Amino acid sequence: MKLFSNYLYLFLLAVVACNQPQNQEKTSVNVDDIISKMSVKEKVGQMTQLNLDVISVGEVFDLKEPHELDSAKLRKAIVEYGVGSILNVGGHAYTLENWNHIIKTIQSIATTETNHGVPIIYGIDAIHGANYLLGGTLFPQPLAQAATFNPDMARQAAAMTAYETRASGIPWNFSPVLDVARQPLWSRVFETYGEDVYLCKRMGVATIEGYQGNDASDPYRVASCMKHFLGYSWSFTGKDRTTAYIPETQMREYFLPTFEAAVEAGSLSVMINSGDVNGIPVHADKGILTDLLRTELKFDGVAVTDWEDIIKLHQFHKVAPTLKEAVKMAINAGIDMSMVPNDYEFSDLLLELVNEGEVPMSRIDESVRRILVMKQRLGLFEDPFTPDNHEYPLVASDSFVNHSYQIAAEAITLLKNANGALPISQDKRIFVTGPMANSLTMINGSWGRTWQGTDEQWDDTTKNTILGSILANFTDVTFEQGCDIDTFMNKEVAYNKARSSDLIIACMGEFPSTEKPGDIHSLNLEEAQIEYVKGLAKLGKPIVMVLVENRARVIREIEPLCESIVLAYQPSENGSGAVADVLSGEINPSGKLPITYPKYTNSLILYDHKYTDQLNIDFGLEAFEPQYEFGHGLSYTEFEYSDLKVNKAADNQSISVSVNVTNKGKLDGKESVLVFVSDLYASITPSVRRLRAFDKQVIKAGETITLEFVIEANELAFVNSNNQWVTEPGDYMVSIAGLTESITL
Repeated sequence: MKLFSNYLYLFLLAVVACNQPQNQEKTSVNVDDIISKMSVKEKVGQMTQLNLDVISVGEVFDLKEPHELDSAKLRKAIVEYGVGSILNVGGHAYTLENWNHIIKTIQSIATTETNHGVPIIYGIDAIHGANYLLGGTLFPQPLAQAATFNPDMARQAAAMTAYETRASGIPWNFSPVLDVARQPLWSRVFETYGEDVYLCKRMGVATIEGYQGNDASDPYRVASCMKHFLGYSWSFTGKDRTTAYIPETQMREYFLPTFEAAVEAGSLSVMINSGDVNGIPVHADKGILTDLLRTELKFDGVAVTDWEDIIKLHQFHKVAPTLKEAVKMAINAGIDMSMVPNDYEFSDLLLELVNEGEVPMSRIDESVRRILVMKQRLGLFEDPFTPDNHEYPLVASDSFVNHSYQIAAEAITLLKNANGALPISQDKRIFVTGPMANSLTMINGSWGRTWQGTDEQWDDTTKNTILGSILANFTDVTFEQGCDIDTFMNKEVAYNKARSSDLIIACMGEFPSTEKPGDIHSLNLEEAQIEYVKGLAKLGKPIVMVLVENRARVIREIEPLCESIVLAYQPSENGSGAVADVLSGEINPSGKLPITYPKYTNSLILYDHKYTDQLNIDFGLEAFEPQYEFGHGLSYTEFEYSDLKVNKAADNQSISVSVNVTNKGKLDGKESVLVFVSDLYASITPSVRRLRAFDKQVIKAGETITLEFVIEANELAFVNSNNQWVTEPGDYMVSIAGLTESITL
């Protein structure tokens, strides 16, 4: 399946999504004048964010179907309490018409029935497209986008997401996730841009540029929200929202840079880490929320909590003996807005604390000003009803859908291809099997039409599953699921069908999930799938395994049994065709791993490890043994690298790198060229290597191209024992695809 892109529109998106940060305040209203006229209760209200359930007909988490706003509840929230923000969706995605009605009703009351006419800012988790809009465009999950090594594709996807989100009337997107995936067990790896800091920075900044453009008040743009500040992704246990132990050197080296880059790119808001770092819940850590975020990074946007996280200071973290004390701790630490989200206790308690002098008015005014300025930057004072005044003809358009397909096409990573199993010729009798083969929920992943993405009733059945796309691409295809995620299903029937095939496509992986529901105790692929593949292997047929996963699941036992392995990540309902096109050879795969794919559950060493991590029992340097390394990814053609040259500038402030890449095969292909640099000796134990530059290019069959890179000396820096970034003089080694050159700075 292929759709033709609206190239003109993509060009315009690329031009509009430029790199200038949006940091100019609008002049339509005088924010300070509004604040001076607000009561304490109204100010506290602006700092309160409620879940949509609170203002809807029905009980929280048990709303009336079809959804309906409750007029009395709505006025209690907006008129009586002066609530500044509402978020979320009532259980599942809504139509464009539903959203427009909801937003219009909310904004009408906020702008006409309150003392100051301050509009509501509505927020949503549009993680990989306008996922809470029925019919909205879903893109491959962020980890898949990272596998493209193509920030332009992420930028365009974000611009399209902003367009469809703003078409719904929603101006605030809780994205991107800038946590660096240093803990492979973590349930939210798929929401990140991988394990490498430089890659995460490039993809994250591109996404923010796509969301906000030059001017977030543009009716086709939204405010971004960088999350989750800080250290969220390195929990000691791998479980979500649990304790992280992070020395300051590591925090600054691996976890802070993505957020610093996002602040420089002009991100308008930040969401805070739900867990604790070194025993201090981040929601109560003034050192992180004020000293680091505000003073050092000079971030002037809105800091919003994650779900119920002030409550959790009392209930789970146990650092506050009462909820009132928890509110005091969080606000005085630097929180601007509380995602409460299901009652008014936060507002009531904060009002008490201000009246008692436990929270200074200056702290309240500071937060309210940030909130109102963000609303101003979004143009909400001038136009809170964006869809009323603007047309959005491109929602779910062919150009959007095709871009989703193209991302999947560049992301899909060919991990193994022995004996020419791929691409598959049309004369093959193909047997398709496995739990990922015939399910849209599996390929969409979580943050789909529902939070966990598991309710099939909201799937768009006009879209193809992987099986559907294979059926469209090949002439002789049979199917039997054979097993579910963790149980067998008609196993013997499946084996009998497989016996009549020439080749087996086994679609394996894990159930969509995120946050706490995604916690697992082992990275091993589920036992039922392992045993099922072992049974298929006994039939003597070549096996092509397609993996659909939230994170890398260990496949050590069955990897040798498969001729070919294709990592599809979670390609979305628009990406199933790309999977089939890779299998058929219509697409030459070009994705590369943005993570290290582990071979053992207790050997989770990342690519940029220390030299000591490589030591084996004989003190040799062979202990780093992943299934596949970061940056690995095969092609149907052969790329040859040559003539690596490295030179330094006269002032020692940069190095230039050039390399020739030749397509030696008969097929055109795309190649991501990754430039690694090793600091050979340093005052702190250096990493074996670090990614410092990359570029992706189309290289035609028989063609040689020269790629050139300039790496600034400060990009070779590390955090020393004084917690300062330094680039030390000495010897460095540049490596690209097995070629190496040394240089001394």
